[in-house]
Amino acid sequence: MFAWWGNLVCRLRFAVIGVVVAAMLALGGYGLGLNSHVSSSGMFDPNSESMEVGEIAGVAFGRGHEVDVVVLYTAPEGKTVDDPAFSAAVVDSLKSVRDDHPNAIRGINISYWPLEDGQQPVKLAATEDKKRAVATIALRGEGDGDMQRSYTEVKDAFAIPGVDVKVGGMQPVAGALNDTVADDLHRMELLAVPVVGILLFFIFGGVVAAALPLLIGLLTIFGAFGIVRFVTNFTEVNSFVSPVVSMIGLGLAIDYGLFIVSRFREELAAGYDTRTAVRRSVMTAGRTVVFSATMIAVSLGGLLLFPQGFLKSIAYGGIATVTMAALTSITVLPAVLAILGPRVDLLGLRRFRRTKTPEQLDNGFLGRTVRFVMRNPVRVAVPVVLGLLLLILPIRNLVFGAYSEKYLPPDNPTRVAQQQIDEYFPLRKSDPIEVMIITENSATVGSIWQQANAAPGLAGAFGVPARSSVDPDVRRMTAPVEDINDAGATIEYLRSLEIPEGTRVLVGGVPALQKDSIDALLVRMPFMIAFVLLVSTLLMFLTFGSLILPIKAALMSGLGLGSTMGIVTWIFIEGHGADLLNFTPQPGQVLILVVIIAVVYGLSIDYEVFLVSRMVEARARGATTEEAIRVGTVQTGRIITAAALILLVVTGAFAFSDLVMMQYIAYGMIAALIIDATILRMVLVPATMKLLGEWCWWAPRWMTRVQRRIGLGEISLEDEDRLAKTH
Repeated sequence: MFAWWGNLVCRLRFAVIGVVVAAMLALGGYGLGLNSHVSSSGMFDPNSESMEVGEIAGVAFGRGHEVDVVVLYTAPEGKTVDDPAFSAAVVDSLKSVRDDHPNAIRGINISYWPLEDGQQPVKLAATEDKKRAVATIALRGEGDGDMQRSYTEVKDAFAIPGVDVKVGGMQPVAGALNDTVADDLHRMELLAVPVVGILLFFIFGGVVAAALPLLIGLLTIFGAFGIVRFVTNFTEVNSFVSPVVSMIGLGLAIDYGLFIVSRFREELAAGYDTRTAVRRSVMTAGRTVVFSATMIAVSLGGLLLFPQGFLKSIAYGGIATVTMAALTSITVLPAVLAILGPRVDLLGLRRFRRTKTPEQLDNGFLGRTVRFVMRNPVRVAVPVVLGLLLLILPIRNLVFGAYSEKYLPPDNPTRVAQQQIDEYFPLRKSDPIEVMIITENSATVGSIWQQANAAPGLAGAFGVPARSSVDPDVRRMTAPVEDINDAGATIEYLRSLEIPEGTRVLVGGVPALQKDSIDALLVRMPFMIAFVLLVSTLLMFLTFGSLILPIKAALMSGLGLGSTMGIVTWIFIEGHGADLLNFTPQPGQVLILVVIIAVVYGLSIDYEVFLVSRMVEARARGATTEEAIRVGTVQTGRIITAAALILLVVTGAFAFSDLVMMQYIAYGMIAALIIDATILRMVLVPATMKLLGEWCWWAPRWMTRVQRRIGLGEISLEDEDRLAKTH
């Protein structure tokens, strides 16, 4: 199949380039408006009790706008918020914001200062010492996207010359998080792309060869954004998908381009003409790219098993990205190579583009290292495994927490504002616990209210249950909690209240949403792991014809993933390096940790496929198992290292993010790439395969017959050579 495809792309090279590039650019044009079609929602389990509370409240009371925007005003030294000049400035500002932005501002919910004649001051909106006071503003819009657009219109309108004004609330926090994501993408464009281009030049030794993987990377991002934009027509997509698509798309597509261009230059150096070199590159590197992309898509597809829209969004974006990366790598890239031929080395330096012979590679540093490893497999494997297990140990301190302003840097203005609002006005917190009482018997409400106020972990009492004007059987009450990350006992107590027959009591609010989301993730995690392991094992068996190799790959990937999670825990939860990286140590965000698991496992299998494919290819040529292990490791070592280095640069751009969630992914991938491309692939894999010996290729006979019948085994290049001579 791949030989046929390589010939077809060569023959129709100009048509292939025209059609595929036009399609990718069209998708890119369609995807330009993606940011206006994504939202910050999807963080919670839509099937949970807490989400049901939100749905009932939306119908019975309308969407709550109490803390859309909370503005904190601090009086100058020696004055209070009652000072006439200070009060007049604040009142004029609030009226101006309300009157000048009728399409964005629904109204002023609470203000310490009366805005109209006859209004009374809201005393609880000022501190006891009258040094600080707040106003809460309701924004227009029912969906997260609409409310963010309303806030964007007015976010700079609250400043007052000479007055200390800080803006917090739900929408300012969400806006600050979204703005940080946009800054991360801009940083990647400015830093990562030029540095990757320079690296590719030194890897290939020429401008033309270096430009090809970059071209594939950019086309991949264009196409992926267009597909994700199309998906937004049918379901909500979280805004976090944009940096993930950019990071994975650019890094992975460049890696695929690197593998195929390197193989093409290798075939040219071996004396093959352009057409044959393209065909052989597609049959080998192109085939491996397709199976690698399939396995990464499977790993990301495991995210679809979770109910949260956030994880589904990452799955949509990730699968679209790897699909586009594989598609462009086996269409546009071989077609361009068929046109260029030996001119792929134009505009370069000969000393960098020289292709080393197998003998030179075997006698190089990596060749000597692999020979040492294979002479001493036990002495090498045991300390390496123990070292990786030590890196896994910090996972014992892994705890999960809420998504909040603390994911912004400690000095971020919005975070500072929100923390001061929570400190001075704890009853104005944007994350209260919410209890919904549904009953026809009003006499039961008082008893439930009294029981609820005895709940542990409350920072204040529940207010008097408010009755819905739409549905008189529905009542709602809220109370702040002391610690949103430690509200489990509060929620469990409220859900275990003694409820009279005919009455329903539901617990919601941000603390319950967070707990229900974590519980849903932990319940489904084993199913995701089982699904990914089963499907990736099946695909690797069909690719290589061995049952042992995919099991070994899963164990290697598990070690690497565990080490990565240990490092992430050590840094971000235990807080090592917090001052240097400018973040606050806190419980981990479980959604991001699930994303790290899917992405890191997929990349680990990706490198395993490229490494083992060369071993299987060498064995098909008649090499012994030991020779195949050595040859495969040596021949792919430089390319895998280069590919990992490129991904390190791309993810490294996000390591400078102000958003801790992006730092999680960036540092997690950096750790995983370093461990995977060096310790695992270059040391532990050859040592383990040496110990396994001929068992590496074992599979039950009936499975082998199935694999051969399906026809996914490695093609013999000797057969391909004979085929080429007949044409």
